[in-house]
Amino acid sequence: MEIHSATGGELAAHIRAHLPELRDTEARVARVVLDKGAQVVHLSVSDVAALAGTAPSSVVRACQRLGFRGYQELKIAAARQAPAQEPSRDRDPAARALADTVRAAREALDGVAATVPPERLRAAAELLDAAPRVLVVGAGLSGAVALDTAYRLRALGCAVDAPADPLTAQLAASQLASADVCLAISHTGATRSTVDAARGARRAGARVVALTSYARSPLSESSDCTLVAGGQDLVFGLETVASRLAHLTVIDALALTLLGLRGAPAEAALRLSADVTVDHSY
Repeated sequence: MEIHSATGGELAAHIRAHLPELRDTEARVARVVLDKGAQVVHLSVSDVAALAGTAPSSVVRACQRLGFRGYQELKIAAARQAPAQEPSRDRDPAARALADTVRAAREALDGVAATVPPERLRAAAELLDAAPRVLVVGAGLSGAVALDTAYRLRALGCAVDAPADPLTAQLAASQLASADVCLAISHTGATRSTVDAARGARRAGARVVALTSYARSPLSESSDCTLVAGGQDLVFGLETVASRLAHLTVIDALALTLLGLRGAPAEAALRLSADVTVDHSY
């Protein structure tokens, strides 16, 4: 995707994905752009600099680091955005929480198309398709996504291992063969056990596919193919909720792509999975 053609929530998703790459002053500029959304079109470079507490030259550098030729090109992208949705003002805490959570989830899902190019999704699926064995790793809240991923890949006929214990995961990663794949999932891309497993897989000669919310992270540095999808933080302690929805969406798309690549064998495996499911249902 060309960055200057971003629309809707895609510009915000792109900026959030690249925030960790920015220096302090550049990150402040990026946060001003996120806060103002489409209103940036009414601000001069000096206005943004004043809001970010930095110099106009830093605004230009931040835009360039984000992939734009300059501030004017970023304004063009911002002009294509729909008006930003404001947080709920409902006095009922439950109603406000529900509205804000749904809004954050919608923004995360809208941003997936901006940060996951189809060709990269296809490349990840091709790596999985060719792998005799797939190791799926994830910790904390990403552990639930890892388990879901392992189930879906197994249902498609892949030989999958998804150890819940991080030490076992690192041991399994170190025993992978060169044709195998480690699929590592981490919202921050900095979870030590997940990154260590990915690094162990690389040392063993295996390929690494990463699913994370940030374009540059310790995990992405160890990855052969990085899928970036994530959501804006709501409140401290709930920062990965929207991102998990985005990650699960990417996993669904990855599974569908893999189904298309594997054809009849995957369809036969799905029928077997359905039979097993029926046997465990009333």
